[in-house]
Amino acid sequence: MTAPLRIAVVADIHHGLPSHTKRGDAGLDLLARFVAFCNAERPDLVLDLGDRISDVDAQTDARLEAEVAEVFRDLDAPIRHVCGNHDRDHLSVEENAAILGAPLASEVVDLGAWDVALWRADAKIHRDRPRPGFDLPEADLLWLSRTIQAATKPTLVVTHVPMSGHAQTGNYYFQRNPHLATYPQSERVRAALSQARVPVVALAGHVHWNTVTTVDGIPHLTQQSLTESFTTAGDPAEAWGMLELSDVVRWQVFGLDPFEATVTPTARRWTPPLAPFFTELAAE
Repeated sequence: MTAPLRIAVVADIHHGLPSHTKRGDAGLDLLARFVAFCNAERPDLVLDLGDRISDVDAQTDARLEAEVAEVFRDLDAPIRHVCGNHDRDHLSVEENAAILGAPLASEVVDLGAWDVALWRADAKIHRDRPRPGFDLPEADLLWLSRTIQAATKPTLVVTHVPMSGHAQTGNYYFQRNPHLATYPQSERVRAALSQARVPVVALAGHVHWNTVTTVDGIPHLTQQSLTESFTTAGDPAEAWGMLELSDVVRWQVFGLDPFEATVTPTARRWTPPLAPFFTELAAE
């Protein structure tokens, strides 16, 4: 039996001053520990799911991002980054790419038995609107749709913002702000994923907790932030993960908010949901 592919994952570092329950003051030290973990474990790939900083202004954000990039330079494994909303509040994608020394356009990474589709969809929160939030560009949706349609082997889809639309009940940040936990076009995103003729697993950060939600036969994973503390009584969660990809997917999150899950990805999709039982609900 072929050994599983191993992917180390860090999410939502939030380097900077503490903000609400984000212990950004611990970010660099914990990131250095994650890098040491990766150098000892020698994974096939390392994923940074974005929100490397807690934003302040353009000058401060550039400095904070550069400090994170400096820690990542000690990594002895290949790494891919995505941008989170905090990385994009004051810095462009191009500025992030220059600081990291890595491209940040959507791409597919061939890992042999699996592909990793890095869907670097726009993660900027548009604050200048009556209802601030995300707005998914059509070009990003088209990239995902075409990539999924063309997939010929199991695919891990990686992005910052979750695609499942799962409930945020109990979440410190998003229970009362659920529209900021996913894209307003998330139903179309899930429809794009449903076009896959191969097993698909989706991985995201952003919501600062460990979850597994299966939609249309596709497991959606979200990983805890490295520095979040709302689940850990004020201490930073020290969370990073390891994914093992084979016929089954094993996921372990380490730290003060540990989590383990095993899912079996499948190419089967579910029967579409029923229409509303009562016609007066159809317009809601």
